[in-house]
Amino acid sequence: MRQWTSPEEQALEELRQMKEGPSSPRKKRTRRVRYIALALLAAACVAGAELAAARFFAPALYERLTEPVREAGHQAVQTAGRALESACRSGAALAGRAGEAAASAVESLRDWMEERSAPKEPEPLAEVDSSVLAQPEAPPPRELLDPLISDIIRRNGQEILTGGGLEVVYFNQTDPARAGQFYGTDPLATHGCGPTAMAMAVSSLTGEAADPEDMAALCVDRGWWCPGHGSYLSMVQGAAEAYGLECESLDPESLDEDGLYFRLSNGEVAVALMTRGHFTRGGHFILLRGVTLGGEILVADPASRDRSLIPWDLSLILEELSPSRHDGAPLWLLSRPAG
Repeated sequence: MRQWTSPEEQALEELRQMKEGPSSPRKKRTRRVRYIALALLAAACVAGAELAAARFFAPALYERLTEPVREAGHQAVQTAGRALESACRSGAALAGRAGEAAASAVESLRDWMEERSAPKEPEPLAEVDSSVLAQPEAPPPRELLDPLISDIIRRNGQEILTGGGLEVVYFNQTDPARAGQFYGTDPLATHGCGPTAMAMAVSSLTGEAADPEDMAALCVDRGWWCPGHGSYLSMVQGAAEAYGLECESLDPESLDEDGLYFRLSNGEVAVALMTRGHFTRGGHFILLRGVTLGGEILVADPASRDRSLIPWDLSLILEELSPSRHDGAPLWLLSRPAG
């Protein structure tokens, strides 16, 4: 039976519905989710309360109910432990490899720094090349001097050595006039036998005046001067090339003595690097400048006029040559360019 409502009540109901508005499906879903969540929470609380009660009043039932949970937890702990142990091992291995790589890098860097910072080994040199600092053990006797074989004459204010196959312009590094001249920062008188010998060779073969001081300046400029030690062995070939001379290295072990006699008799000269003996107790450059009729060698010693006037046996000179075998040492033959 339908309930009768008055027009006034219907109007009031319509007004109430207009004020509240219709319920949306979204609001209905939200209220449904809340009801479900509350129901689950209530169930969990009830289950939790029952489980707590079972722990005290029914231990056997509690153990059966919680055993799967404990087993799952135990397995989770073991899995986590194994994962952590594996991570630690991997981390240790990685750290070890990183440490080895770092150590290798440090070692390589150290080697590189040592290589870069180590002093560069100089090219072979003539040691301290002054006969002034290292006088020979036995000065040559003056009675061996024979002006008919060789002599020093003056020509146009310049000393000239006679005899042999070539008149040689003579310079002496120990002359008082050179006391103030320097080879780099070293005194020319004590370290300048190399430039002095080359000045004699160049002046004699080319006719161009080459003073020892000028030759020393060239050696310094070209890097052939070794501070405190005289000259690098590359000085001979370098200076010869600078003045347009031919330079040939001769091997003392396979030397053609007859060929050397012939070439010295025909106007060539040889630069010889001498070691301890009659010419020096250190290292010393001299010139081989000619041959006597008796087959002896004439020399031009930049530190001694007496030794420059005495004939020498070739065997003695070869015996006292330096053992150095670099840059053409110990014997270089110089000549004018062919043609």
